[in-house]
Amino acid sequence: MPRIYQPTSPTQNQRLPEYARGEEWIKDFLHANKVGHLAHQQEDQPFCTPTIYYFDEDKNCIFFHSNVLGRMHSNLQVHPKVCLEVSEYGRFLPANTAFEFSMQYRSVMVFGEIRMLEDKQEKTSALTQLLNKYFPTLTAGVEYRPITTQELQRTTVYELRIENWSGKENWSDQAVESPDWPALPDGIKNPR
Repeated sequence: MPRIYQPTSPTQNQRLPEYARGEEWIKDFLHANKVGHLAHQQEDQPFCTPTIYYFDEDKNCIFFHSNVLGRMHSNLQVHPKVCLEVSEYGRFLPANTAFEFSMQYRSVMVFGEIRMLEDKQEKTSALTQLLNKYFPTLTAGVEYRPITTQELQRTTVYELRIENWSGKENWSDQAVESPDWPALPDGIKNPR
């Protein structure tokens, strides 16, 4: 019998609950990864934009940025409810039936609402955290010029307030195989 997904929370009714991961795993994953894909919309047209991000665990939010012009900025002003996906994949896993071909993956889905930062100090702090995440060995005022007022005016900084999230991991060594078809040879099943 099919599950009813409406009107539940977007993180309820996982199809494969054994792949679900807990809050600490989700936090570690968001800290460790580099690129997210932000789902946003304009009327009935969905969009997905890759973005770098900073996860602020203490504030339970994610910061990212864009230009003050552009589709994402325009969309988020009108529709602040979003979803951010962060994922990674490993090996592709062959099977002895087409239905069971698979791949190793880890992913987090974050649901929440966007707030555009207006305060100069808040914007500077969030952008500094982004710079520190991606360029931890470089120092403002030493290797690069610090953020200027003019640059802040040309940049929108977003705070994604986390309302729900879910994490999934399927990092199996091999795909499930059916007993009604010959098993794959080890060299195909477990390529080196």
